[in-house]
Amino acid sequence: MSSSAPTRPVQPRPSTLRRPPGIFAALVSFVGLAVVAGVLVGVLALPGAVVTGNAVATGVNAFNSLPSYLQITQPAQASSIYAKDGSANVKIATFYTENRTDVASDQIAQTAKDAAVAAEDPRFYTEGALDISGTIRGILATTIGGDVQGGSSITQQYVKNVLVERCATEYSDAKKADACYAQVTAVTPQRKLKELRYAITVEKKYTKSEILRGYLNIVGFGGNVYGIQAAAEYYYGVSAAQLDANQAATLIAIINNPSNLRIDLPGNAANGSANGYKLTKARRDYVLRSELKHGMITAAAEKAAIAQPITPKITDSVNGCQAATKYDAGYFCQYVVDSIKQDTAFGKTVDERYDTLTQGGLKIYTTLDLKQQKVAQDALSAYMPSTVSGLNVGASNVSVEPGTGQILTMVQNTSYTQSASAGAGSTAVNYNTDQAFGGSTGFQTGSSYKAFTLAAWLEAGHTLSEYVSTTQHDYPVSEFSNSCVNINGTPDWSVANAESVPSSMSVLDATAESINTVFAQMGKQLDLCTIRNIAKAFDVHTAATGGTLSSTPSSILGVNEISPLTMATAYAGIANGGVVCTPIAIDSITGANGRSITPTKTTCTRAVPTNIANTMAYALKTVLTQSGATGVLANPNDGVDMLAKTGTNDNAEQNWLVTSTTKVATATWVGNVSGSTDFYDTYINGTYGYNIKFYIAKPILQSLDAAYGGGTFGTPDATLVGGSSYSSGSSSSTSAGAGGSTGTTGGTSTGGTSTGGTGTGATGTGTSTASPGAQASGGSSGGGNG
Repeated sequence: MSSSAPTRPVQPRPSTLRRPPGIFAALVSFVGLAVVAGVLVGVLALPGAVVTGNAVATGVNAFNSLPSYLQITQPAQASSIYAKDGSANVKIATFYTENRTDVASDQIAQTAKDAAVAAEDPRFYTEGALDISGTIRGILATTIGGDVQGGSSITQQYVKNVLVERCATEYSDAKKADACYAQVTAVTPQRKLKELRYAITVEKKYTKSEILRGYLNIVGFGGNVYGIQAAAEYYYGVSAAQLDANQAATLIAIINNPSNLRIDLPGNAANGSANGYKLTKARRDYVLRSELKHGMITAAAEKAAIAQPITPKITDSVNGCQAATKYDAGYFCQYVVDSIKQDTAFGKTVDERYDTLTQGGLKIYTTLDLKQQKVAQDALSAYMPSTVSGLNVGASNVSVEPGTGQILTMVQNTSYTQSASAGAGSTAVNYNTDQAFGGSTGFQTGSSYKAFTLAAWLEAGHTLSEYVSTTQHDYPVSEFSNSCVNINGTPDWSVANAESVPSSMSVLDATAESINTVFAQMGKQLDLCTIRNIAKAFDVHTAATGGTLSSTPSSILGVNEISPLTMATAYAGIANGGVVCTPIAIDSITGANGRSITPTKTTCTRAVPTNIANTMAYALKTVLTQSGATGVLANPNDGVDMLAKTGTNDNAEQNWLVTSTTKVATATWVGNVSGSTDFYDTYINGTYGYNIKFYIAKPILQSLDAAYGGGTFGTPDATLVGGSSYSSGSSSSTSAGAGGSTGTTGGTSTGGTSTGGTGTGATGTGTSTASPGAQASGGSSGGGNG
């Protein structure tokens, strides 16, 4: 009988471990072990017998002094990540050091239980912890021949597998794990006796059914496949509960020699598809004959099963997030993994948390909506290919739910991979997230950052109807105030617009048309520190460090490098009445023991008062709806209230559209991963570069609206809108292409005309770097308005 320890990639053991002992030593060991063998016969086989004699008594005392308590711990199990497909949860990825899924006894087919008992321990249900005759035979053969012989009961095999498994789970250091493995598998009589002692206590504590279940869940089936459930799934594509007599006998046959009898190597000359897996078939037929012999199967069933060829249906269980690429979810999957690695709910250290993921048998239910994920990926891929000759450009789109922070979709133009040798169009870098969650350092946001200046403007008591000069283009840094840092002595700032504009514009129209010089003037009237702090209150932070945002004058137009997920989260906060909720990807987790594990939950905080948020939403709606506004190309035109802001930096090197309904916020980014390609002068797949973000976003927004709907934003604060009148559906001033723009302040018209037009330029921003005590104000501002 085989001890059936799981195969492990360990270093070859020194030959001295298997060298037969010298004759004298063998005789001494033989005498001592023969006494113990006699004790085992007397104590175990005849528990009522009187044991006498000093030698036997000494043997009993020696045996009883061996360790007896064996802590049965949960073996390493595979964890799975699930995503939502309507009301169903779909497994998108599996993680393991050992591919194993623990199952209950009633989830294992009787065919597998019968096959295991018939082949490995026919007296399992009637004997005690040990196979007495086999054990004594093994001990004596080991003593004289220097090799461990058969004779292990299922309980003994279970004990050995538990000890081997403990080496893997308790030692992350490979050398320590190998040393442990060498100890618990040492070819010595002493190790065998210790194993027997443990087996006795296991039999006292657990029922036969529990022991058989534990054995079938822990034993190795070749390669990295452990346990009957993983073996059934891998070799036959079925669950352990569905195994027929032929399949069950074949899997149990593999246990006898997992390295040589595995049936996933069709090209193996000794045991492959060409010879019908000859070696495995011979062992399988032995299992079936043994089942017949012990009355576990009928003659007809045995004959029919033996007549069947071995025909595996190998169903690979890809380890890690690469499997999630089937669902366009590789990057989202990696975000989940990174979230777990940073969450103390899963362990004190990063290593402990990763061990929990790869060994803990977790069922991780995520927030990902697979239907909307596919829509998003298809829309993005239709306009931005994974590679563009001569350029390093990319695109991404991410959606979150206001009020919960749940991430609903996360896609980008490249293929997910963790391979260092991956070709063009593949990367491990997640463009949607912060560096800590995928390696990206973010992108300049351009005018999509103007929402925070708008918030500061309203909080200071200014109105949307106020008219602001558009004529100043050169801004000495001395004209700005910043209570956070000293910006004196930093470079002056130059600002331009994409199109001709009147000498002054209302803040409402300037928001819709993203007029740079208006927002620069607004910034002069505010504290730059306040703008930064409002952005921070919306959970906006730099992608590379998660730290302090630049608060120089140029930051008004979006020089900070921020992740799309962060911007989507911020805009969700605007739509949620000013309450921002940090993003989460995990809905719930169930551990291997069936208990819930509570991951870090979303944290919701108020960024701005409700009246400010509602007024911001009122203004940002015009970006999609007002003629001449910058975002009209992306308007879903489905009647759902939606706020938005576009953004570009110098030469449209980075391009943004951030939107939100009351149900879903979405950020779309298109731009340079590295380099400085001008998207005003670039066509990709026949599409004008600057407009790609709109074409990507529109079908995504339409699909999200159809699936999630959306309510009406809260009523704006009339005193902050200003003017003599307003309505929740349109602004009190209008702009129509080359038509007029009329603003009102206190009911008196002070406006003028506007050339309108769509913004086709970039928010000129330059660069900004922080230094102790001061911040650079950045370079000149480009020629357009995001």
